[in-house]
Formats: sequence, structure tokens, C-alpha cells
Amino acid sequence: MIRVSITAFAFLLGLQNIIAQPFLEKVDLFEANKDGYALYRIPGIVVTKKGTVLAYCEARKNAGGDWGQIDLMLRRSTDSGKTWEPRQHLVQFEQKFERNPVAVKQKLGKPGETTLNNPVAIVDVKTGAVHFLVCVEYARCFYLRSDDDGKTFSKPVEITATFDKFKPDYDWKVLATGPGHGIQLVNGRLIVPVWLSTGTGGHAHRPSCVAVIYSDDHGKTWQRGDIVVRDPELANPSETVAVQLTDGRVMFNIRHEGKPHFRGVSFSADGATKWTKPKLDEALPEPICMASIIRLPMKSPFDAPRILFVNPNNSMGRERKNVSARLSEDDGKTWRAAKTIEPGASGYSDLSVAHDGTILCFYERGSTEKSAFRPAFLTIARFNLEWLTGKN
Repeated sequence: MIRVSITAFAFLLGLQNIIAQPFLEKVDLFEANKDGYALYRIPGIVVTKKGTVLAYCEARKNAGGDWGQIDLMLRRSTDSGKTWEPRQHLVQFEQKFERNPVAVKQKLGKPGETTLNNPVAIVDVKTGAVHFLVCVEYARCFYLRSDDDGKTFSKPVEITATFDKFKPDYDWKVLATGPGHGIQLVNGRLIVPVWLSTGTGGHAHRPSCVAVIYSDDHGKTWQRGDIVVRDPELANPSETVAVQLTDGRVMFNIRHEGKPHFRGVSFSADGATKWTKPKLDEALPEPICMASIIRLPMKSPFDAPRILFVNPNNSMGRERKNVSARLSEDDGKTWRAAKTIEPGASGYSDLSVAHDGTILCFYERGSTEKSAFRPAFLTIARFNLEWLTGKN
């Protein structure tokens, strides 16, 4: 029996060494100027309770900007992101929508075009459902859900009335969820960071504020939380990512346009109210771009509370390049040196973790033009913790 046990132990140790070999793999999911779309942008990714990977994005008919004819696309993987099913529309509306007046005033988009924007998914580990929020014309928000791992979706239900409750405090004309993914807290609450704008400034997205909406009944109803920060407290705060810390607090990591160029960080005990005054994290550069953040699952009670952060690692300017990962093992107090995922042109990203422990980063890669960041691909990077923490 002792010999068998030693042999079995040696085998398991050898198997662990094989499994633990560092790796980084990449696969392109969407390519610009293919399948009828000039550009694919704004990636989001989640892994369902059953282990299906859902990757979603905006599919833009024109490459000019955030306003125009935009559809929302989704792809599924059932093998931890190694292979992918054909794309499908995330949602298709039967009704026609009026264009956002602020876009019309600034001559953004064209008559007859409809902008679908900022898809956000939240995995509900309590029920197994995947909740989605999608926006239309940066003016209305709809909720839909899937109970079959993204094969089909419920009919969209409008929840813009939740955003209207912000108007006494902030008279918004533009709304946006996320983008990326929302989170579910340990107590079951669903959290989605949002940003709002009066639409009077540049691209009708400025000035702006960051806030939060949440659901305590698995997506049946949605409530407004507190406004976290508004311009000019931070210059034009917008796209925000969330993570729950080991002590139960929620940390918001905030994009903004202020100086110095470091990410803003705010905390709330319940993920909805009484947010702390944002502070700048000098370990996290801010090239004014969406970032992503996620808690890595603990394999044992002895594991450190690891949080992974990804964004373009460029502290010298606004050029979107060098998408890199940083790891924290103390709930975001400190961060390891950056590990480069994509050294060239690269921008928005979102993170998830497959059930086999593989980390998935869905991000914008390459550029179709030298003078502007218009990504050539939306790409999945698959890597493990050993690659992230190794020297090579």
C-alpha cells in the first residue's frame, strides 16, 4: 500500500508539473471589415455557472465613432475558450428608436441609424442565469436574460425608469452601462457600474458622472444606487469596473480624464451607497481607456486574495498600446509589475476565468489606421497564473 501511495503521489506531482507549465495563447474572434461590419469594439466576457464562455461586443457598420448603426454580437465556447461557435446577434429589436437628440445636435451618426451600445453581462451563480443589460442610443436601457448559457435570450424589458431616478441629482441626456461585465456579490446582489452625461461636451459623452444600479431579486427589478463621483471632482469619469474584496466591500476602478493619469478608486460597504471619495492609484496608469478587473478564484484556503487588473500600460500619453496585466495579492493595495499581453496597438479589455482555471482576456488588438485607434481584431488571450507570475 505504501508503494502504491508513493507511486500515485509521484504521478500526481508529475501531472501537476505538466499542468502548471506557463502558457499564453491567442485566438481572434472578430476581424474588422469582415461579415458586413467595419469595426468590432467594446469587448465583454463572462463564464457561466456551467462553464460556457460568452464573448460579446459591438459590431459597427461604420468606423467613425461611437454613434451610428451598431449591432451587438455574441460567440460561445464550451471548451474554456479554445474553440468558438459561430457568432449570433445578442439582441434584435422589433421596434424603431428615435435618435438621441444630443447626437443629432452634434451631427453624430446619420438618419435611419440605430446605436446599440455597452452590453454588460452578469453571471448569477445563485440561479445559473446570465443577465444582460444593453443600451439603445445612449438614451434607453433594456434587460434580458438567458437560462440556457447564451443559446437564447428573453424578450428585452426596458429599465430606463431606473436611470430616470438619477435625474433629480444629475440631469443626464446620455446613459451607458459598464461596459464589460457586472458582478454578483456574495449576498446575491447584482452590481452594474454606469456612467451618465449631460451630453453637452465632446462626442456628447462629456461632462459625466459615475454611478451604480443594482438588483436584489435576480434581475426582476433594478434600483439606482448613489452617484460615486462627477466632473469636476474627477475630470469626466466614465467607464468603471467593479470587484468585491475579501472583507465584503466593493471596489470601483474608474476611468477619468484628469491629471495625474492614474486610475481612480472608490469603495462601498454594500456596492451601492456611501462611496468613498475617489483616490488615484499610482500603481495603475490611466491612458484614458477602459480597463478590466476580476477576482481570481481561490484554489485553497491558504491562497492569497488575488485580483487581476488589465489595461493599456502607457503612463506617458493617450496612445492605446501594450495591454498588460497586473496582479494584486492584498485586495488591490499593491500590484506586481506589469506582464505584457499585447505589446502593440491594443485597447479595451475584459476578463473572466474558465472553470479549469484558465484566465481569459478579451481585448482590442491591432489597428486599421495609423492616425487613430480603430482595432483590427477582437482577440481572446488565454493564459494561466504561472505565465502571469513567471519571469518570461
